[in-house]
Amino acid sequence: MQVAAIIFLYIYVTCLFLITVYCLIQAYFMVLYLIYRFKNPYTKGMNTLTEADLPFVTIQLPVFNEQYVVERLIDNIVKINYPARLLQIQILDDSTDETLTYSSAKVEYYRTRGIDIELIHRTDRTGYKAGALKNGLTTAKGAFIAIFDADFLPDEDFILKCIPYFFQDERYAVVQTRWEYINRDYSLITRLQALPLNVHFSIEQTARMYAGLYLQFNGTGGIWRRKAIEDAGGWSADTLTEDLDLSIRTQLKGWKIKYIEETGTPSELPVEMNGFKSQQYRWMKGGAECARKLLPAVFKSDLPFTKKMFTTAYLLSSSVFLLVFLTALLSFPAIFLLDQTGYKLQWASVFMVGWALIFPVYLVGNFNPAVRKTFSFKDVLVFVVLFPLLLSLSLGMSLHNAIAVLDGFRGRKSAFIRTPKYNIVGKTDKLKYTTYRSNKMSFSTRMEYFMALYFVIAGTAGILYGNISFLGVQVLLFVGFFSIATLSWKHVQK
Repeated sequence: MQVAAIIFLYIYVTCLFLITVYCLIQAYFMVLYLIYRFKNPYTKGMNTLTEADLPFVTIQLPVFNEQYVVERLIDNIVKINYPARLLQIQILDDSTDETLTYSSAKVEYYRTRGIDIELIHRTDRTGYKAGALKNGLTTAKGAFIAIFDADFLPDEDFILKCIPYFFQDERYAVVQTRWEYINRDYSLITRLQALPLNVHFSIEQTARMYAGLYLQFNGTGGIWRRKAIEDAGGWSADTLTEDLDLSIRTQLKGWKIKYIEETGTPSELPVEMNGFKSQQYRWMKGGAECARKLLPAVFKSDLPFTKKMFTTAYLLSSSVFLLVFLTALLSFPAIFLLDQTGYKLQWASVFMVGWALIFPVYLVGNFNPAVRKTFSFKDVLVFVVLFPLLLSLSLGMSLHNAIAVLDGFRGRKSAFIRTPKYNIVGKTDKLKYTTYRSNKMSFSTRMEYFMALYFVIAGTAGILYGNISFLGVQVLLFVGFFSIATLSWKHVQK
């Protein structure tokens, strides 16, 4: 039995170690971010080109079944302040529902008013979003391509702020802006979603750029140099994260990505749990697919060793959910086995070390001048309350995301499932639309209920056995799995 306990210990400690390494990387990025911001105070961005110097820009709007936000999108895009003779707008609408009717009417309305706008509709949706973007390039007139998803609402001066950066360095392939959220305060779900996204779009992206590491075009809210897209081989649909795929391939070709934290692009967060989960599945699986596809090229490249290691960690970052889920799952047998190894450590405390490391990361990522112009002690207090809820949400999502990662690594093909948006902004808006919502409980939701029961049993067993060192973690796990399952079930009701 002791041999089995030692083997178990090695597995458990390995998972804890790798999770801690991931958290240490995040803490390292926080330090880099603070150094960068000390040396480079916030600015309002660039706007230094005369009209005679401005290049032709094509705006691509990939759309699929977005009837609740497509009109808002088009109305917003036509307000962008840029010379009309240098601007083309493409609505890449592959919709199979009423969205096509709305987008067609809007395109016709603005065409009659002299705006260079066209609707491109495909009936087969080959390649999903990547296929639509690739197809649009065949008729795009711009040397630069701005891309916005259906829920994004860029400011009128978006292009004028971003384009000048391309003239700073001819190797800039893309200029990416920070995401903002028009419905961040709509509900607890949206508040919790915003926390890690703010960390990514403030700390991680900025620190990677400062350190000369690979970073990512985030699929929307940015402008591409067309030459760079073509040089890297164009858009590819063999992963669910075509943005990450093209970003890495482009940088392997010697191009660079410019990230602008100062310029925010408003967007809409998913307001219901199943939409959030479908988005997470796509991101997690796509990340694993990109790792499977691109890591051999990274290893074979002439990148410095350190840069290879950070790129590897980046491509494997979604795999942390595999480690989190395995560690959580093992917390039950750990109650009985770890004492038999002869090591008298508070293993549950070790489990929480990583989370403790990223608390200041999330604090800095959510309370800096780019994300919040002003904040009060009350705002910080709210964050302190939300942070353990975020931990619980992350733990509860570990099964769902671990499945996505495994699907990605084993090459299981799946459709590009869009994240439906409902034009919900203020707290008074109601989730009354049902067009894009299923009325069936998914297998993952059933499994989440099962995991909630599992951790009730685990916690009870720990109390009866006299080992409650894992009880706090198991309470977080129960709350996470039960809450996610219940909200998933609630949000499929019509």
